[in-house]
Amino acid sequence: MTDTTSPSPPAKTGSLKQRAATEVRKFLVLFLYLWVLFAMFVLNQSIVLREEGVAVSLQGIALVNALVLAKVMLLFEAWDPGRWLRRRPLVYPILFEAFLLTILFFIAHVIEKVIHGLIHGETLAASLPSMGGGGLVGLLSVAVIMFVALIPFFAFRNLSLALGEERLIALIFGGPATRS
Repeated sequence: MTDTTSPSPPAKTGSLKQRAATEVRKFLVLFLYLWVLFAMFVLNQSIVLREEGVAVSLQGIALVNALVLAKVMLLFEAWDPGRWLRRRPLVYPILFEAFLLTILFFIAHVIEKVIHGLIHGETLAASLPSMGGGGLVGLLSVAVIMFVALIPFFAFRNLSLALGEERLIALIFGGPATRS
């Protein structure tokens, strides 16, 4: 009997073209997940600003952030920092990976804003982004929202590793391997 609680990622086999197609598919899935997530944040921000009499829509920012952070997420998946937790209940790698990626997203965001600011002649201090309205409370609020928003992604990812991608898809959408 095989141990289904600690699966290893699929072996990197196949032609270069097949592996490239797989990586592009992964990137597109990550991009779409993040784009929907960030688009909802921007929509919420637009609603709040509209109530204050400011009409603005920043959907382009959601798109760009999704593109940049999907690449960060793809590298994060290749790194697979939660692999040492896969012998434990799935809640551990799910929460650990969501927490770690939240931190990595904030680091990537800060680096991106600092580089952008320095290129445009701003000082380092002026380049640092203000998140969630600024201050520690704003930063923690955005961090908690991002952490919670990443949990479903890592839940599906870890369930896919534990059950197998085909089985998980069949359980969610129906098919030949459903609920046996």
